[in-house]
Amino acid sequence: MPVPEPVPRSGSRASRRPPYTVGAALLLLLLTGCAAAATAPGPGGTAPGPAAVRTGAHAPTGSTGAHAPTGAAGPGAAAARGPAAPTAPRGIRMLGQTVRSAIPAESRQALVVTGNSPDSSEATAVLYTRDDPAVGWQPAAGPWPAHNALYGWTDEHRVNDLRTPIGVYGLTAAGGLLEAPGTELPYVQSPAFTVSGEGFDGESLEGSFDYVIAIDYNRVPGASPLDPTRPLGEERGGGIWLHVDHGGPTQGCISLPAERMEELLRILDPAKLPVIVMGDGAALAR
Repeated sequence: MPVPEPVPRSGSRASRRPPYTVGAALLLLLLTGCAAAATAPGPGGTAPGPAAVRTGAHAPTGSTGAHAPTGAAGPGAAAARGPAAPTAPRGIRMLGQTVRSAIPAESRQALVVTGNSPDSSEATAVLYTRDDPAVGWQPAAGPWPAHNALYGWTDEHRVNDLRTPIGVYGLTAAGGLLEAPGTELPYVQSPAFTVSGEGFDGESLEGSFDYVIAIDYNRVPGASPLDPTRPLGEERGGGIWLHVDHGGPTQGCISLPAERMEELLRILDPAKLPVIVMGDGAALAR
């Protein structure tokens, strides 16, 4: 496969450089997603839902007869007030019912990546945890700046469409060029994660795959990020990863700053069935 000629920058997305240019050996594989720049691919995604509304009974105001001292309840106050209504578990505020219901009931970690708009390549990531089902979801880390694909988001990802798939997907395996920073996820360290060349804005891609977490879009959950298996077919793309940010749009992956990728790898616990919930704001509000 020939190396595409660089395209001069003019500020518009259409005139940005062609998809990642990498070393000749890496170009032997026709891959999609950000994994296209590595020796082999790895997949990913689906979506979450809106926050539950808290409910609670209000105590009646006013009283008859003598006033009870401040901070004390008069006779019969507890009976008049009645038992307090239970508080609903907290949801993730920006998620709509459809997206929220796509998060497995057993999942206790969810990385929510919200795109700025359907066609934007910029996003924000927040990690939520649900250690106590009675309390619900709580923000645990972030917000972090993130990038997604050059042309934004899509409900039906296709090979080379340069859009990130919307949805809720498992996070079941990791890897990278560097040694694992300490993670419970299965981790593959390999020189196959070496990448070079330039991104869409002319930025260097070196180090982008120092750490990656495979997103379970069109892949076998738990397999190495480098596994090329595509259960939905090659035309639906694959190789959708979380990886180190290189300062510009991706081919389909989600990228985070290097220190945030290290932090995420240390936090994610396969026993908590972590997922990523990703899409533009309107899509996540469904």
